[in-house]
Amino acid sequence: MPFAVIPLGLVIGLALGALGGGGSILAVPALVHVLGQDPVTATTSSLIIVGITSLLSLPAHHRAQRVRFGQGLAFGLLGTAGSFAGSAASRAVPGEVLMTVFAVLMVVVAVLMLRRSRNGAPKRDQAVPHEPILTLRPLSCSCPRLLKLVVAATLVGLLTGFLGVGGGFVLVPALVLVLGFTMPVAVGTSLLVIAINSATALAARAQQGVGDLDWPLILGFAAVAVIGSLIGSRVADRLPADRLSQAFAVLVLAIAAFTAAQSVPALLV
Repeated sequence: MPFAVIPLGLVIGLALGALGGGGSILAVPALVHVLGQDPVTATTSSLIIVGITSLLSLPAHHRAQRVRFGQGLAFGLLGTAGSFAGSAASRAVPGEVLMTVFAVLMVVVAVLMLRRSRNGAPKRDQAVPHEPILTLRPLSCSCPRLLKLVVAATLVGLLTGFLGVGGGFVLVPALVLVLGFTMPVAVGTSLLVIAINSATALAARAQQGVGDLDWPLILGFAAVAVIGSLIGSRVADRLPADRLSQAFAVLVLAIAAFTAAQSVPALLV
């Protein structure tokens, strides 16, 4: 296993543990540009790494009462159709286009994170109470919120399948805005949804063939990332969320610039 896996895995795990997203945003460029994988193999490997890391990081967040299993399972299952559609589309797109889209997406994510950090992170005790979206006894439906939930879950699933990302950077704001979660709960619950989305997208790709995967590299990467995620969950408890978001946004912008510099010239040839 290359030595570079250790610092890369720690950074990816820290992002997942502290912010509930961003692991794949970092993992795919690292696998492509540092470890030499092609984009399709890298996005598939990223699904495995981030899925394992998210799943094994859940217990720590659950013990801290930051995971809502019912809502998380519903969100993840609603994103299934998007995951399958995105996985099918990714096979028809050239690698250079895939990485260029990834670079643009990283810039958007970084800008959103910077804007959110300037607005201030929600405090733990500022939960926004909401009535249930759907109840059977008595039958009631908050249909506008239900529509937002379906659209948000489908878009997150589509991103997961197409780009090989867990979707946490979109998922965390969606959980805050649509379901009224506090930021810590959104971070913890996002790990459950990321694990579901990653497994769904991986199953869709497996039907079409995943190619030759470097399993020792993947499992070693995941093991280091799990350690980083556990550290990240503790860091998130001790440092202001806006500071973490700002630092991560700067890192994402740097990686986006590097990725664009590698992929955009290939498109112009």
